[in-house]
Amino acid sequence: MSRALRIFNLALLVLVPVAWFAPLLRTGIDLPLFGLTDISIVSGLQALWQTDVLLALLVTFLAIVAPLAKIGGVALVQFGLMRRRVLPVLNALGRWAMADVFLIALYIVVLKGVGMTRVETGWGLYLFTFCVLASLASGHLTARREKR
Repeated sequence: MSRALRIFNLALLVLVPVAWFAPLLRTGIDLPLFGLTDISIVSGLQALWQTDVLLALLVTFLAIVAPLAKIGGVALVQFGLMRRRVLPVLNALGRWAMADVFLIALYIVVLKGVGMTRVETGWGLYLFTFCVLASLASGHLTARREKR
């Protein structure tokens, strides 16, 4: 297994939790003197747990459990601690994590449609999207290397 691919995947184990706390978007009332509030995956989950437990469970799985399980599982395969037969399952988990990016994008579109609301994307949205796409690439490259 390529050392660079292993390091790349292990770096994702650090970057993904950073993305959970990074501001995905800034939202607020589009009037002078009103500041914008940063929303991250963690702050959004905290609010969801108070209002909609079922949606909170879904987002927790998509944003926290699926990406971390996928990256950790691929790392175990890369280091020979897990059989490569689990790679298709791990790659499916990566696709579930991508669904969360689309959920956030839908949220932004809906909020922008409301007249007095201002929404700006934050750097965390780009970091989280990068992590999900990088995780998909890592799983794909690992599966290709394991076939040889």
